[in-house]
Amino acid sequence: MVQGVSRAGGYRLIAVGRVGHGPLPAKVFAFHVLTVVVAGLCQAVATAWPVASVFQEGYPVWWMQCLALALLVWRVNGCVNPRQVFFSSLLFATVWLSATFWWLYVALHTYGGLHSLLAVAAVGALAAALGAYYALACVLYWRLSRVRPHVASLLFAMFWTMAEMARGTWLTGFGWGAVGYAHVDGPLASYAPWLGVYGVGAIAAFLAASAANVNASGWWERASGVAMLSIGFAVGWAAPAWTIPSGTLSVSLLQGNIPQNEKFQAGSGVPFALRWYREQLFAAKGDLVVAPETAIPVLPQQLPPEYFAGLMERYTQGGQAALIGSPWGSSAQGYTNAILGVRPNRSTAWRYDKHHLVPFGEFIPPMFQWFITLMDIPLGEFSRGGIGQDSLEWKGQRLAPNICYEDLFGEELGARFVDSRTAPTVFVNVSNIAWFGNTIAIDQHLQISRMRALEFQVPMIRATNTGPTVIIDHAGHVTAALERHTRGVLNGSVQGRTGITPFAWWVARFGLWPLWLCALAVVWVACRPAHAKVRATDD
Repeated sequence: MVQGVSRAGGYRLIAVGRVGHGPLPAKVFAFHVLTVVVAGLCQAVATAWPVASVFQEGYPVWWMQCLALALLVWRVNGCVNPRQVFFSSLLFATVWLSATFWWLYVALHTYGGLHSLLAVAAVGALAAALGAYYALACVLYWRLSRVRPHVASLLFAMFWTMAEMARGTWLTGFGWGAVGYAHVDGPLASYAPWLGVYGVGAIAAFLAASAANVNASGWWERASGVAMLSIGFAVGWAAPAWTIPSGTLSVSLLQGNIPQNEKFQAGSGVPFALRWYREQLFAAKGDLVVAPETAIPVLPQQLPPEYFAGLMERYTQGGQAALIGSPWGSSAQGYTNAILGVRPNRSTAWRYDKHHLVPFGEFIPPMFQWFITLMDIPLGEFSRGGIGQDSLEWKGQRLAPNICYEDLFGEELGARFVDSRTAPTVFVNVSNIAWFGNTIAIDQHLQISRMRALEFQVPMIRATNTGPTVIIDHAGHVTAALERHTRGVLNGSVQGRTGITPFAWWVARFGLWPLWLCALAVVWVACRPAHAKVRATDD
């Protein structure tokens, strides 16, 4: 790789690969664009391989993610001005994110009634808007790495990680498809209980950049990359157990497989759902019975008087408890997307209210009422529950529910781990991904749940409308699963876990701020000498 020096804009610039500020030749530009597009597609499918092949369908391919990001860094290094960097990285991110959550089109068009062209435009616009975080990160990396090539890989990892966290938290956050989820089965998975998904992603970004910068990086970067992989393999082989078993609970997880276009229809889906879930709730044998998100698709006051009273009588006596997804509330107090808990020795239903609502589906962002009027989506405006709501205690376990994509936000689930005496021993996710049809969203959501189990070393059980209805152990392994897009009950057992992982300890107290401060500190330390060198050169 050739390095050259030029003067431009009052600072000293070291360009890696090509010197100058003019446009790339047509053939070079075409190859450049093709490489970036292919890399973006590879990063998308690395989180959950979409087709049956030599790779296991629906599971992540960790090395493909590293290779895809290395290709991006390589192409960014070859850019000759910030505009090319911004275009290249924005194209990569837009392709990657569009291919990751293209299934939003199904919800918007098929079930929301939005015109197909508007649905495609909405998905693309969302991907481009979120991709801007990464484009800015790559521009900052490109500028600063010119004068500090021996820390270039570290700079890329820090800027990339800040972009990931910004996408996952700002403006309600949508971190779906973050690169760390591609490593739930790889050697970097052992870092999850220490650093969480964004920390795993930071290491993956560093390794990818180190591969792209192998000719320009310093010896310590190469050595640290090898060391990280070695430590990852070693820790993964004998991973420390931060949590310990706390007893076993038998569970019955219900999967109704009710078509989304019928689910909220008074003449079809609603009566069927009420009948089928009532039958299963009465017949289930597990210590804990879980019905998915909005399994009861109407408000309690809209039910026949004997319906909920019968469920309360069934579960307030005997030795079983149930968690049932249902909307809750009234026009006076507001509505919530809730989970109702019924158990012996409790005369009223316990309730968990969803905190992290879905934009457009569960709340209307400011100035977007016009967009909602173009669609036909029921249950479009909910109130938020609080962060860190109490768990439901049952048979020695502390059950911590989350609804739909709430398990995407590990920092919010972590709020329950401040005190080990009240920390969850089992996570319970209830979802309805029927909104997105029979798509890769099902597998992607499974990897998200597995990552949460790894981060906290606490098992996750999932009851969904169409899948994946599964039991995940504390190591992130699926121990039992129900066939997707079928109607049935998954009977099995889950082993609760008590204890606090390092990630659970710091994220419960500080959220993601430790990662933000670490990334900013690394950038400041790495670049401070560079600034002094630039000023000295200009003088």
